[in-house]
Amino acid sequence: QVQLVESGGGLVQAGDSLTLSCAGSGRSLSSSTMGWFRQAPGKEREFVAGINWSGDRTDYADSVKGRCTISRDNAKNTMYLQMNSLKPEDTAVYYCAADLRNPYSSWLSGPFDYWGQGTRVTVSS
Repeated sequence: QVQLVESGGGLVQAGDSLTLSCAGSGRSLSSSTMGWFRQAPGKEREFVAGINWSGDRTDYADSVKGRCTISRDNAKNTMYLQMNSLKPEDTAVYYCAADLRNPYSSWLSGPFDYWGQGTRVTVSS
């Protein structure tokens, strides 16, 4: 059974940086497209960033473009999201996801069939 576990969330101030991690276990994720999503209070879950299996193609939501960097280390079965210049509107629960049904997929925003439990990021003004 595949498990995705996010870590790295917390309470930060506007303008700070934070790096989220998503560690996979139970199966190699090296052929899987992976992504980060977030859900703010009272809002629907939204796409943040996606990365292909090899890490050489990425995609970002306009709201985080230029401030966030998605990356992965297949040897560690782990994906990351570096977030800079954080804003209060970045406050949300951040989820990582993996597409295991479609190896080497080119669709960076999903669909995804495995999800983590989320890590909370709170940005104070």
